[in-house]
Amino acid sequence: MAIHLRRTVVSCLLAPLLFGALALTAQQPDPAFIIQHIDATVKARIDSIAGYTATEHYAVYRNNDEAHPAAEMTVHTVYRKESGKSYTIVSHSGSDLIQHFVLNALLDNEKQINLPGNREGSWLTSTNYEMKLKPGGVQRVNGRDCLLLTISPRRKAPYLLEGTVWVDARDYSLVQIQGSASKSPSMFSGATLMMRQYANVQGFAEATHARAVSSSFMFGPTIVTIDYSNYSIELVPSK
Repeated sequence: MAIHLRRTVVSCLLAPLLFGALALTAQQPDPAFIIQHIDATVKARIDSIAGYTATEHYAVYRNNDEAHPAAEMTVHTVYRKESGKSYTIVSHSGSDLIQHFVLNALLDNEKQINLPGNREGSWLTSTNYEMKLKPGGVQRVNGRDCLLLTISPRRKAPYLLEGTVWVDARDYSLVQIQGSASKSPSMFSGATLMMRQYANVQGFAEATHARAVSSSFMFGPTIVTIDYSNYSIELVPSK
């Protein structure tokens, strides 16, 4: 009788802990489910957008002086699904050397990346990245509840990052990405640290701000910022 009573007491004491552990496990998000929905969100954007226009403002700072840009450029961007990106320079100022070797080079690189057949390789999907859910639960970023995942490119390329991505905990859209380029864009430059922020524009994640920090043989420590605004999105006609 005493043994039975002792077992009953122990069971009563352990039951709340057991149910608490089960409840905690049930609350943990499933990494495979999250990655699947990130892929689906990216695909929905790709399939839905026929094109868009936007204004992009580029600024280049040298030697960690972010109060005085060495060069600036504002461009009107046109993206078409069937052809990629094109740019019209609206205004520019500062060093001609930096405009040519930094800003014009950035625009040319963006054109190449966004050509049909090339852009698929830069998408933030499980095809291009190995993704792992970070512990710690939800984190608040730019007023949005986010889940964090580490990302590691499945191949090395200047436009693929080794770092962290923040996705909206409700719809799995991109909120922020941060990391270092998996491959240096040039033998003359070192590691490039990059960050890009996104906002919901007409129901899709679009870039609003980007920042890249690098050091090169020619220009030394360099910071490039990009601000995106005035989006106008054209949707693919519904069938």
